[in-house]
Amino acid sequence: MISYKNIYLPDLVGKGYGKFWRCKCRYRVVKGSRGSKKSKTTALNLIYRLMKYPGSNLLVVRKTYRTLKDSCFTELKWAIRTLCVDKLWKIKESPLEMEYIPTGQKIYFRGLDDPLKVTSITVDTGVLCWAWLEEAYEVLSEADFDTLDESIRGAIPKEYSNLFKQWTITFNPWSEKHWLKHRFFDKQSKDILALTTTYKCNEWLDESDLKVFKEMKLRNPRRYAVAGEGKWGVADGLVYENWREENYTLDELDRSKLITICGLDFGYTNDPTAMVIALLDLHESKLYVWDEIYKKGMSNKDIYKTVTAMGYGKEHITADSAEPKSIDELKGYGLRIKGAKKGKDSISNGIQWIQDLEIIIHPRCVNFITEITNYTWAKDKFGNTLNIPIDDFNHLMDAMRYGCEQYIRKKKWLY
Repeated sequence: MISYKNIYLPDLVGKGYGKFWRCKCRYRVVKGSRGSKKSKTTALNLIYRLMKYPGSNLLVVRKTYRTLKDSCFTELKWAIRTLCVDKLWKIKESPLEMEYIPTGQKIYFRGLDDPLKVTSITVDTGVLCWAWLEEAYEVLSEADFDTLDESIRGAIPKEYSNLFKQWTITFNPWSEKHWLKHRFFDKQSKDILALTTTYKCNEWLDESDLKVFKEMKLRNPRRYAVAGEGKWGVADGLVYENWREENYTLDELDRSKLITICGLDFGYTNDPTAMVIALLDLHESKLYVWDEIYKKGMSNKDIYKTVTAMGYGKEHITADSAEPKSIDELKGYGLRIKGAKKGKDSISNGIQWIQDLEIIIHPRCVNFITEITNYTWAKDKFGNTLNIPIDDFNHLMDAMRYGCEQYIRKKKWLY
């Protein structure tokens, strides 16, 4: 026997997303601040819709597949629990997939790092009519999105005439130069609903959450404009402009000329633990950024397990020397790790050295790309550019400098 529970949706969803919830146009696009509940609202809406519309199926996409489990997949599981429909859903983790048991409708998860799997989805029942692109700012090429867009194609059969095709696109607006701005926000179209939401429409933030934004507004107005008010980030005065994204393989590189470098910046509650794995070509002045770790709440044991699981347990790692206890603990687990030798002007000298390199970034390093596109020179109260970088978007940037330490020389070690 099936038991039923009455749920009043406005009590779960809250305010600020009425137009979003009802929208049926081709593209509903939300840029929002941190804590604006855009991802949770999207998850609730999509689970609700799939159950309401028999025959509908959903594709969930991020730039890299491995980031889906801890983001969209987790949010959709949360939505299923919140709507009290756990018994109606079958959830698989390998590969990621969700199935609505009564009808066989499915949620498919794909990453742009495997484009063939994105464009070749065949549903078992009904129509693939909806898609969710989360953290859309990670997708730097508009052409890549156009390819994605084509996956939601074909006529809807008459027996599913109540269905409609739609992309839901959610992201934080880190750069005004991103194609998302001119594609969805700079023009009017009946096919587009473009919204900006902020943490102020999130009724479930407590005082400690709100305090984070209040302090950000005072301490870092530039970040608050984006992360607090949902405004487009102004990416002027970038520290590194000598970079490009390229989907290369290790077999395409001349490994005999390359030196593996690994840098680690510690974090926990407010800041992420950040690690860069890269290949340095001193002869050609190139740095190939190959892989990354970027996660909050990692204990030293978690760091060790993650590094070894990713295959980097035998590499030599240079870490932030501000945490000698963590370095000693990681040594005890078996990592080959040492502290960076910081010194006077080490940041500026390290930046100058790296600026002479061409930085080639693998597409999987989405957090590295986010940081390098937002890592700018600081300004004084009059708007004049200073010769020091902002204290933001710098976790992987610092890790990169630590990793390059022994090759950055100017009479003595700089760290």
